[in-house]
Order: sequence, then C-alpha cells, then structure tokens
Amino acid sequence: QVQLVESGGGLVQPGGSLRLSCAASGTTFSINIVAWYRQTQGLQREWIAMRLIAGASNYADSVKGRFTASIDNAQNTGYLQMSNLQLEDTAVYYCKTVIRRRDYWGRGIQVTVSS
Repeated sequence: QVQLVESGGGLVQPGGSLRLSCAASGTTFSINIVAWYRQTQGLQREWIAMRLIAGASNYADSVKGRFTASIDNAQNTGYLQMSNLQLEDTAVYYCKTVIRRRDYWGRGIQVTVSS
C-alpha cells in the first residue's frame, strides 16, 4: 500500500523557518512529482507548490519567494522548505504524489505560526 507521511511541522514564531518532509513508502516506483497543499479549518484546500524531479516547479502567489519544494530521489522523499513564515501560513499541510495516474495523499501535518 502506498503511503505518504508528512513530518517536520510544529510551532514557530513569525519570521521563522520549517522544513516539511513527505516520505513515500509502499511502492517500487520513485516519485516523480510532489505537490503541496494547505487547509485552514472551514476553508477549501489550497494548492501552494509543485515540484517535478526533473526540475520544474511552480508556486502559489501566497508563498512564492518564501517556500521551496524539492525531491530527494535517493530517499524517495519530497521536501518543502518554508522561510519567513507568517501568521497566515498557519494551516494543516498536505503532500500529494501521482503514481500511474493515481493520486496519493499524506494525512496532513499542522504548522502553527504564532508569537
């Protein structure tokens, strides 16, 4: 069974940084794409970042210039480096990959930005 597990979340102060990890297991396929989303309670899930292992990437305006997505092929893990975190970045963060045209989602991890 394919599983994605996010880690690295927690509580940080405004202006701080966190790096989220998205570890894939249960598959013989190397992940070629990792997308990141976030959701605040009561709101729609928001796409924020996408990274292809070939190098292409894209970001939502809300995080562009502050967040950087990457993929470590050896560890089959995606990463989201988050810098200059702001109060409005508080959300549950999710990663997603696509294997053979099927979406797989992580369970989500809380990021809280508070002074």
